[in-house]
Amino acid sequence: MNRVPMTKLGELAMREELARLKKTDRPKIVKAIAEAREHGDLKENAEYHAAREQQSFCEGRIQEIEGKLADSQVIDIQQIPPTGKVIFGTTVTVINVETDETVTYQIVGEDEADVKLLKISVTSPIARALIGKEVGDIAVVNAPSGQIEYEIDCVEHL
Repeated sequence: MNRVPMTKLGELAMREELARLKKTDRPKIVKAIAEAREHGDLKENAEYHAAREQQSFCEGRIQEIEGKLADSQVIDIQQIPPTGKVIFGTTVTVINVETDETVTYQIVGEDEADVKLLKISVTSPIARALIGKEVGDIAVVNAPSGQIEYEIDCVEHL
C-alpha cells in the first residue's frame, strides 16, 4: 500500500469535510429522498432521481475521503528540524534566473494543492525539481514552454 503524504492542515481540512458530509449533507439528502417519495410515482419523479444522484455523489465522496485518510502519512513540517533542504511540507522561495521574479510555494499533497494559494502538489514538475535541493541551488523545471531555471532563495518550515 502506498502512503500518500499530507500536511496536518490538509488532514484537518479532509476531516472537516468528512464530518460535514456525514453530519449535515447526508441527513439533508435522506430527508429530500423521503419528501420526494411522498410525491408518488418514482419513475417520473425528477426530485427523487436528483436526490438519489446527490446521495450517490455524497456517499462516493465519503468513501474517497475515508480511503485517502486511511492511506495518508501526515507530516508535520514544524516537527522536523530545518536543514535548508527542500522536503515535503516546506515553504520555498525561488527566484526565476531569467526574469528575477520571486515566488514562494508550499509543497503539499495532491489533494491540498491550490495554485491560487501558492500551494503546489508534491507531484508537480516544479516540486519534483525542487525536492532535495538546498538554498543557493539551481532547480531546472521542465515546463511546457521549455526549461525554466529557479534559484532557491529560502526554505522555511512554517
